[in-house]
Amino acid sequence: MTRTVAQKRADFRALHEQGCFVIPNPWDTGSARYLQGLGFKALATTSSGHAWSQGFADGAQSRDVVLAHLRDIVAATDLPVNADFENGFASDAQGVAESVRLAVETGVAGLSIEDSTGDAANPLFSIDVAVERLRAARKAIDAAGGDTLLVGRAENFFAGRPDLDDTIARLRAYAEAGADCLYAPGIKTREQIAAVVAAVAPKPINLLVGGVSELTMNDIADLGVRRVSVGGGLARAAWGGFTHAARTLAEQGRFDGFADAAAGSELNAFFRSFAE
Repeated sequence: MTRTVAQKRADFRALHEQGCFVIPNPWDTGSARYLQGLGFKALATTSSGHAWSQGFADGAQSRDVVLAHLRDIVAATDLPVNADFENGFASDAQGVAESVRLAVETGVAGLSIEDSTGDAANPLFSIDVAVERLRAARKAIDAAGGDTLLVGRAENFFAGRPDLDDTIARLRAYAEAGADCLYAPGIKTREQIAAVVAAVAPKPINLLVGGVSELTMNDIADLGVRRVSVGGGLARAAWGGFTHAARTLAEQGRFDGFADAAAGSELNAFFRSFAE
């Protein structure tokens, strides 16, 4: 069944209203379709995962390349897709608005805007500037119909500024600026998560779990988180298997790295189902 963009966006908003769901991050058409086949309800792109697949470092791809990737992932699946849209590919609010307009046109059900600058010396936009950028994103979405979900990201813990009070202040400001969902990648402890959830309630929180964690989905749901993404975690897991097998072959002349490889027959059978 092929769902319309409007249906995907309505489904996506409904997922944020109650409970807690996982939104895994594919990096190409094959991984998107495989995740759909496993029964997930929504997907999110990963800037790092896609960049690595194209031979780039995270953050090094152009807006046009990312927009083309969003179109590919949206076309690959009947599931709603949330776009990892980095910092909107612009430093000023007007540029963010234009980027968001173009992202909405790809058919994504949601998109996130970071408050990171890309400047190591000054890694975060001031709150005032970041709020202005979020408001511009909100206006661009509303001008396009308003049904695309806007995620406001406070990058403190990723940008080397792990200040929970400032993170919460930013998230509250982004909620007031029109963000539908809030996201502070890098928070990990129960105390941090609970504090962020309480600070922006009733707005939903996205939690990043990109590696091994002592927390289970039940634990995370009990803390009040609405959705969980894995960022580049799945892509890094794939790269881990690939690099192990490749290094074993290159350095030892051995084929042991293929021991846990997926069966070609199973992959062919799975992907054939999408052509039927």
